Amino acid sequence: MSLEPTPSQTIGPFFHDALLERDLTELVSPDYPGAIRISGFIYDGAGEPVTDAAVEISQAGPISFEENPNTLDGGFSDWGRSGTADGGRFSFVTLKPAPVPAADGTSQAPHVNVLIFARGLLRQVITRLYFPDEVAANAADPVLSLIENQTLRETLVAHDEGDGSYRFDVHLQGEDQTVFFELAG
Repeated sequence: MSLEPTPSQTIGPFFHDALLERDLTELVSPDYPGAIRISGFIYDGAGEPVTDAAVEISQAGPISFEENPNTLDGGFSDWGRSGTADGGRFSFVTLKPAPVPAADGTSQAPHVNVLIFARGLLRQVITRLYFPDEVAANAADPVLSLIENQTLRETLVAHDEGDGSYRFDVHLQGEDQTVFFELAG
């Protein structure tokens, strides 16, 4: 009798059972003036949709909120969570964020921080979503400017679908892989 090695397996994911019981996809009401929709798909290295991932976003408030936090009467959250359903699709309703002050005194372009938890990942992956109508701000953004390859940089810019909707697909691996960032510290 010979022993065969046991194939490696990841545990889980259990996101849908534990983290997605509440709908946290609306950071602001869809009928709020200026509300936008951010949606997209999560793809694995083979280009197949990941149907059991969790996507979290966090962001600065909109310009009006940054200038006066009472603008939204408590109706804005800067954080949300969506599962991937409908063939790997996630979706959020939010407000476009204001620029964020950078450590060097400049400012970062309006962006949304995106975390993805998925099968096969031992840790979440972290990326950013930038807006296509912020060309000058994107060009001057200190984080986006760290990516010298234009093709890779474009993986972080959402596509304007019109009518306040932006599409942001994330490829976890492969030829079209999205740029991911490492947590410092």
